[in-house]
Parts: sequence; C-alpha cells; structure tokens
Amino acid sequence: MDVQSSIKHYLERTGFGRFCPKAVLFDMDGVLYDSMPRHAVCWVKAMRKFGLDMTEQQAYEYEGMRGVETIQLLARLQKGKELTEEEAQPVYDEKSRLFHLMGEAPLMPGAMELMQALKAGGWRIGIVTGSGQRPLIQRVLSDFQEFVDQQHLVTAYDVKHGKPAPDPYLMGLQKAGNLQPCEAIVVENAPLGVEAATAAGIFTIAVNSGNLPESSLKKADILFDSMTSLTEAWNELSTTLQYNQEK
Repeated sequence: MDVQSSIKHYLERTGFGRFCPKAVLFDMDGVLYDSMPRHAVCWVKAMRKFGLDMTEQQAYEYEGMRGVETIQLLARLQKGKELTEEEAQPVYDEKSRLFHLMGEAPLMPGAMELMQALKAGGWRIGIVTGSGQRPLIQRVLSDFQEFVDQQHLVTAYDVKHGKPAPDPYLMGLQKAGNLQPCEAIVVENAPLGVEAATAAGIFTIAVNSGNLPESSLKKADILFDSMTSLTEAWNELSTTLQYNQEK
C-alpha cells in the first residue's frame, strides 16, 4: 500500500493544493455492521411482492442509494413507470419490516476498534448512510454513542438526492464542522457510495466486505479487503497522513 502515491493521485484528481484530513466519515451497512446479506434477501422478497425483480447481487450494486430511489429506478427500468416517493414508500416499508424480522445484524469486526483509535487520535467522526429505517438509525447512535451523535449523522432524511450523488457526503462535511473536501476521509464498501464520496472530492478508502469484484471499487483511493485489515493498518496509515500534513 503506497499511501503517498494515493495522496498524490488524489490531489491530481481533485486539483486541491493540500490534503489535511481531520475527520473520517463512515458509511453504515457493510462498514459498521455486517448487514448486507440480510438487506439483500429482504430487498429481493419485498420487490417480488410488489411485482419488481431484483437479485441479491443487484442489492449490493445499488447499495447506498436511498431506498425509495432504488425502487423508483427499478420501476422505471422494468415497467416504464415514474413512481413518486409516496408510491415507492410501501415497498420500502415492506423491505424494512422483513429486515427487522431477521434480528440485529452483528457489528462489523474491526469497526469499534477503529472508532476507538480515531477518538484517541483526536479525529472527528461522522456517519453517512442512505438508510431511512429509523430503528437502524437509533441503533447506530446507541452502539457508537461514544463517538457519534445525531448532529454528526447523515441519513436519507437529510438529503433529497442519495448516493451516488455527492449530496450525502457534502452534508457530512457540513455536519463535521463545515469542512472542505480535502479535510476529510470516507470509509465505504459500496460502489455507489465510493462514487458519491469521490464526486464530493473526498479521499476515499474502500473496504471490500461484500460479494462484488474489486474492480467495482476501483474509483476509491485506497482499497482494503476488510474492516479488520483497515483497522490493523490504521496506525501506519494515520502516521503517513499526519506526515503529509506537516509537509
């Protein structure tokens, strides 16, 4: 892992004259929770109930979008129908109902340890999710209450356009203290989330925690094969980032 080269390429890509990160913005599903296999199963069942086709693979591909936007997209592609958010909401409600019947997904290995390392290092921490499921939102605020509060959490209710639009991460920068893109790092696992973060101009670390090929995350600045690998490498990585700031 050549972090200095990654930083150089990031600065060339964005045109920024500096990179001085002080905040880390996390996606939720597939990063903080090992929840994507459950989400995928529930998406397939809910879509089928309402006459739409979706595979588990597509659930990973569309991960990060606001739920109603995913439903609107498939309705447009498969039926040529433009659904309003109100028309799409019952499908999302059914998906949410099925998901909560499955019980709580476990924390992603390494996630809590990385949060602890960030706090000890004085980093600001935020969470940026496309979820609109209120029980999940309350759970993440409870599980990570030592690190994040409501003021530093972006959900589907905070933006009109979800990932892959940059809006969620631009809102994350705002909630982190009106930061510039070069003052933050994103941790993502989803192709659309990586696309959103890079579109916002933020240095992006991808963790390949799903069943997608690594090539789907190629827009990220650095790629790890798991949250555990990122956590184990954090001390070295953060030291390089601090050295970069000092120069």
